[in-house]
Amino acid sequence: MRNALKRRARIRWPAVTSTVCDDVGVPTHIALLRGVNNLGGKRVAMAELRDVVAALGHTDVMTYIQSGNVLFTARLTARTTAGRTDTSVLSAELERAIAQGIGVRARAIVLSREDLAGCVHDNPYPEETNPRLLHAVFLPEVPGPGMAAWVADAERRIREKGSRDEAQVIGRIVYLHTPDGYPGSDLRRALDKAGGPTSSSVSGTARNWATVSRLAELCGPCLPVPGAPN
Repeated sequence: MRNALKRRARIRWPAVTSTVCDDVGVPTHIALLRGVNNLGGKRVAMAELRDVVAALGHTDVMTYIQSGNVLFTARLTARTTAGRTDTSVLSAELERAIAQGIGVRARAIVLSREDLAGCVHDNPYPEETNPRLLHAVFLPEVPGPGMAAWVADAERRIREKGSRDEAQVIGRIVYLHTPDGYPGSDLRRALDKAGGPTSSSVSGTARNWATVSRLAELCGPCLPVPGAPN
């Protein structure tokens, strides 16, 4: 049983694909702020957030609901690595600008729209039809193998108590499936503990599948090309 759970929660690397996106007038990047406008979280007005992002020279700026999701097209002068905008540079820049412009210190995890399309494509729980029972925890960077072991152990412990919750680590995303509900999920609470994906030290931020899907739609269609190099 223990080995089976470890296999379920191991880090899975996505199939080798690339994506082709329709980039006419749609955002190229998404920033996900951690811990804003939720119960006990930091308060950030979305209008102020849009102003801060636009002031950095990014375009096509929009926000989606109040949980700190901002979409934008990165300015052309943004630093690139291997032809792609460096999302870690964008994250650090946004965090500084939000702290200076709004007075709130919040972790910002930036994804390209190709990253988000890959998240949707790699969903290991496609049979779940209720989008509120599936969450993606986005991590600041691809974790080491220790994260998969940590998640596997947390899953094992809560399943010994009768929970049906399960999780998989794929790339820099932890997919969390809570068939009996998210708010009362034992595994959700376990992931918050020290060393876990949503702990303060790791600083992952979760979005339910309804939000993930809508953000992907707002970025325009991105179609996977099987077998193409990343």
